[in-house]
Amino acid sequence: MTDIVDELKWRGLFAQSTDEDALRKALADGPVTFYCGFDPTAASLHVGHLVQVLTVRRLQQAGHRPLALVGGATGQIGDPRPTAERTLNDPETVAAWVARLRSQIEPFLSFEGENAATMVNNLDWTAGLSAIEFLRDIGKHFRVNKMLTKDSVARRLESQEGISYTEFSYQLLQGMDFLELYRRYGCVLQQGGSDQWGNLTAGIDLIHRLEPGAAVHALATPLMVKADGTKFGKSESGAVWLDAEMTTPYAFYQFWLNVDDRDISRYLRILSFRSRAELEELEKLTEERPQARSAQRALAEELTTLVHGGAQCAAVIAASKALFGQGELGELDEATLSAALSEVPHARVAELAPVVDLLVEVGLAPSRSGARRTVKEGGAYVNNVKVADGEAAPAAGELLHGRWLVLRRGKKNLAAVEVVPAG
Repeated sequence: MTDIVDELKWRGLFAQSTDEDALRKALADGPVTFYCGFDPTAASLHVGHLVQVLTVRRLQQAGHRPLALVGGATGQIGDPRPTAERTLNDPETVAAWVARLRSQIEPFLSFEGENAATMVNNLDWTAGLSAIEFLRDIGKHFRVNKMLTKDSVARRLESQEGISYTEFSYQLLQGMDFLELYRRYGCVLQQGGSDQWGNLTAGIDLIHRLEPGAAVHALATPLMVKADGTKFGKSESGAVWLDAEMTTPYAFYQFWLNVDDRDISRYLRILSFRSRAELEELEKLTEERPQARSAQRALAEELTTLVHGGAQCAAVIAASKALFGQGELGELDEATLSAALSEVPHARVAELAPVVDLLVEVGLAPSRSGARRTVKEGGAYVNNVKVADGEAAPAAGELLHGRWLVLRRGKKNLAAVEVVPAG
């Protein structure tokens, strides 16, 4: 067995555990059956979930048996947020989201061999449970004074919003999950983010009360925070989703490409499956030639391939190069081009106008005189072709896929024009 505890620590994935020595021994003696839960509170996982999904993958690659739980029951309740109550979604919506999240998690795991992964749903053991049975069999073993000390609960109690009994009871449901998985699958380890620590230990306490002598463990990974203090997983347009329709593969790639130099080494260790030697080389390149963004490109390519596949990643890289004159724009498929251009300043026009007017329209020049100066100095491009006459309008035949023009000022300033005929 790989010494997975040392590996997790080196990668910055070990925040705390219930008993490190006991956990280290259990993993060394393995294989260990473990689980990690994901609640369907949206139609997709976001990049913040990748920390847990990829940690599950690492533990499986080290020889352990994963149970990936998508919470059809807990997703109808919602883990308490620090600020306000969640909006409850109807059971049909949650069920649809369960299926979507399962399809996103499954490609990361192996479902064959001695340590094959298993997908589980906590609705299987809660759907037929009556309120009386739940209160007698589970609620009886929780102490309210201890529940009140959980971070998420304590914060909400201090807020004007308060906390509903529904969300307050969430930790009972998660505790019951661990108990059921222990009984059904011999699961002895729960993995999750450090913000889930109270819920993780609730399950351990419940198992100890109902299964005396059981040796069970919890392992928490650190929360990811950007160097500037903002929340990891957010871009200017909002959350970065794994679903290609909610965040395009191009935008997904660009998110990683634009990671702050102060964060990239930490993100690489946490999210990449490259060897230590490769990661240390990328860290060295970042120190020596940060402008090359070698580490960011490596992480962007690896994660885009993992999440969206090699073909999509190749298309995204081709688009990135073509936009800056290092490839043929005409060879990009319409979906990839449209996704790429949606990430740059763009304007919609009813008909083609002179280039100087288009440069002003998309914000690449402050005025027509400024646009003329850019053209005169040889710094204006339409579809990567240098503009010679700024007063001439591009021809309809120059439109990419019959609708787009890519405008560039200098080497790095991009914008787009989309022609949408009136009516």
